[in-house]
Amino acid sequence: MVEDFILSKRPYWERLSQLTRAAQSNIVTMQANELQELGRLYRQATSDLAQARRDYPGHPVTVYLNDLVAQSYGAIYRERSASVSNIWRYFAVDLPRTFRETLPFFLASLIFFLIPVVVGWVIAARDPNEGVKLMPEMQHIITDMQNNNQWWLSINQDNATSAAFILTNNIAIAFRAFVGGLLVGILTLYVLYFNGLMLGVIAGAAQSIGFADKLWGFVIAHAVVELSIIILAGGAGLQLAWAILHPGLLSRRAALVKAAQRAFKLSGAIVMFLILAGLIEGFISPSALPLWFKIGVAITSGSIMYGYLFLAGRKAPQTVESGDQPLLHIEQLI
Repeated sequence: MVEDFILSKRPYWERLSQLTRAAQSNIVTMQANELQELGRLYRQATSDLAQARRDYPGHPVTVYLNDLVAQSYGAIYRERSASVSNIWRYFAVDLPRTFRETLPFFLASLIFFLIPVVVGWVIAARDPNEGVKLMPEMQHIITDMQNNNQWWLSINQDNATSAAFILTNNIAIAFRAFVGGLLVGILTLYVLYFNGLMLGVIAGAAQSIGFADKLWGFVIAHAVVELSIIILAGGAGLQLAWAILHPGLLSRRAALVKAAQRAFKLSGAIVMFLILAGLIEGFISPSALPLWFKIGVAITSGSIMYGYLFLAGRKAPQTVESGDQPLLHIEQLI
């Protein structure tokens, strides 16, 4: 029975995972007995993987063991690259691949964001006062729109300061969405709900008041990147929550560590594109540049962002030649 196989082997797999993480961090600091244990457990895990592939080819334990052995192989045998090479590999390969591996969480975050957008838009478009009841915090913005006050024009008075303020605010939102996953996703879902509802209420009220062309003339340039970052951070937070609620074959702690590793890999994209969104919102969005140019900025920035996330790092993974070791996809590391 696969359950008996898992129960008998699980302590050894978890110990191998622990030693592998230590080796990935700095293998030269490990004790001799730990290195010997790492080698022994690695060889045992390759045998377990071969058995799982033979006896349980469609079971998740086979996928888990494949990842574990691949990770251990990389920690033991790969050469330590220079720091510059590691940084290049992170941005060129690891980050976009991690995004694609965790795409279901990004899509779930997108859904949780879009639902309040639609609800807020429908309600506020019918009656802006009803939108205010949903979000009293938006009263001053709706009042500005009713008075035809384009509040964003004040950004032009000091673009650099405004860009820094916008960046700080966006980082705070992304951080709450990201870390909120540790509260089993409650804070993450609230951040997605609040920001989605805010966008829907403002956009719906602008449509009702006849202010939509002015509002979108300001928002359109930075909206694609900025909203994508909130959703990406929300997806990272949902990963953490899922690991806590559904650890699968791993212990809850081990599942959370694994999810955190992937989530923190995504943090590079969050920071990188938050800076881009802050610069666009601080210097281009409030400017008097024509609408066609701002739309071009939105399309270009969005294409660069998603082209990078979906297409980068797609070269064929390296494999170990058959012989003493089984054939493994070494590049698919956790």
